[in-house]
Amino acid sequence: MNQTFVVMAAITMAAIVVASNILVQFLFGNSLTWGAFVYPFAFLVTDVTNRVLGPQTARRVVYFGFLVGILCSLVASLIEGPNGPLITFRIAIGSATAFLVAQLLDVLLFDRLRRGTPWWTPPVISTFVGSAVDTVLFFSIAFAAQLTFLEKSNDVSWANESVSILGFGAVAPLWVSLAVADFMVKICVALVALVPFRQITLRMMQIRNS
Repeated sequence: MNQTFVVMAAITMAAIVVASNILVQFLFGNSLTWGAFVYPFAFLVTDVTNRVLGPQTARRVVYFGFLVGILCSLVASLIEGPNGPLITFRIAIGSATAFLVAQLLDVLLFDRLRRGTPWWTPPVISTFVGSAVDTVLFFSIAFAAQLTFLEKSNDVSWANESVSILGFGAVAPLWVSLAVADFMVKICVALVALVPFRQITLRMMQIRNS
């Protein structure tokens, strides 16, 4: 059962990474990307694995998801779509860096908090911190004008147009507004995911102990 669960978790993680890398290039309204609704589930996969099988196995799932995800993303960066590569090189690099750092931080915090705290504390705090780190790293690497040297052929001027954050805040580059909205969605998804997290972990623990 453990091996099957690990394989399923790793495949799910890789699929989430690839889908997020593609969908982050498409806007949902003026302040969100479609990727914001998919990527947060990576933290659910990591936290469930951590709770059921421990931090070492959770790291294995993260590493596998990282390797498969970045490989698929790099391949997609070589495939031309109607508007250019399916995934730009900067998005692939930003996604890989943010994913690995944030997910490993999530595993570490979750493991530190799992003893002597209510069941919901580890997933909430680890996901909150991990999401913040992930958001800052990904959006800055993928879209910040200061890092255009990473991929000079990629025009990210659209992401650096000055707008009000979320339509009513201070003026900043569009990618900053997208990052703020993305982070807010991640936290909302993390709170909603507490229900499946609780149900899945209880079920998996029952199967493991039976």
